[in-house]
Amino acid sequence: MFPALLIAALLALCLAACASAKPSQFENLESRLSYEVLQTYPHDPTAYTQGLVWRGDHFIEGTGLYGESVLRKVSLNGEVLQNIALPPEYFGEGITELNGKIYQLTWKENTGFIYDAQSLEKLGQFSYPTEGWGLTTDGDVLILSDGSSKLFFYQPEPFELLRELEVSLDGQPVTRLNELEWIKGSVFANIWLTDTIVRVDPKDGRVLSQIDLSGLRPQDTLHDSALVLNGIAYDEPNDKLFVTGKKWDKLFEIRLVPSAEGSPGPYPN
Repeated sequence: MFPALLIAALLALCLAACASAKPSQFENLESRLSYEVLQTYPHDPTAYTQGLVWRGDHFIEGTGLYGESVLRKVSLNGEVLQNIALPPEYFGEGITELNGKIYQLTWKENTGFIYDAQSLEKLGQFSYPTEGWGLTTDGDVLILSDGSSKLFFYQPEPFELLRELEVSLDGQPVTRLNELEWIKGSVFANIWLTDTIVRVDPKDGRVLSQIDLSGLRPQDTLHDSALVLNGIAYDEPNDKLFVTGKKWDKLFEIRLVPSAEGSPGPYPN
C-alpha cells in the first residue's frame, strides 16, 4: 500500500511540475520580432554601456570612453556594488563570463583583460589583432565582434583564434555587429547606430531573426547618434532578457513577441 501511495505522490508532483513549466520565449522564434516590456529598472545615465552580463543576483557591466571606462557589479535596482577603473589610455568594450572569469575587451588597444568573476581581481590580459567591440561565450569558446560583419571564435586558454564567421542576411553582409549575448544556441548582436538586434546562427552566420526594439531609447539621448541600444543580458535559469543602452537612465526586462509591422530595418551597412 505504501509503495502505491508513494508512486501516486511522486506522479502528482511530476504532473504539477510539468503543468507549471513554461516554454522558453526563445523557442520557435520568428524571423521578425518585436518586444513587450515586462519590468523597468533604473540605470546609471552616465554609464556608456559596452557589455552586460547577468550573474545570479546582479549584473556585471563594462563601460567605455577614455578616462571613464570601468568594470563593475551593479544590482538590479541600479546600485553600484563594486567598481574597477581601467587605466585612462584604454576604452572599455564588451565583456563576458567563462569558467569563473570575466573577459573584457578594449576598443583600439588590441588588449583584453581577465578578472576573477567573484572579486573582480585582475588575473591577466590577452591580445588580438582587430578592434574589440562585443564579446560573448557559448560556454567553451569566446566569440568576439570588431564592428565588421565578422564574428571571431577564440580558444580562451591559450588565447588562439579558431575560426571566423561572416554574418549575412539574404546573402548580404551585416556590418556593425556590436555587443553580443549567447542565448539558447544563437548569438544575439546589437547593430550599432540602430534599434535592431539580430539573432545569428553560429554555424553558418545566417541572420535567423531581426528584433526591432524601437521605442525604448530615452528621449534625452536622441541628440547624440552614439547613445544607442547596447547591452544584452540573459538570465537563463529564469528565462529573462534584459537590455539597455549607452547613457540610458533605464534598463528593461523584455519579452520577445512576433512583429506586427514586419522588418525592423533598414540598418546602415
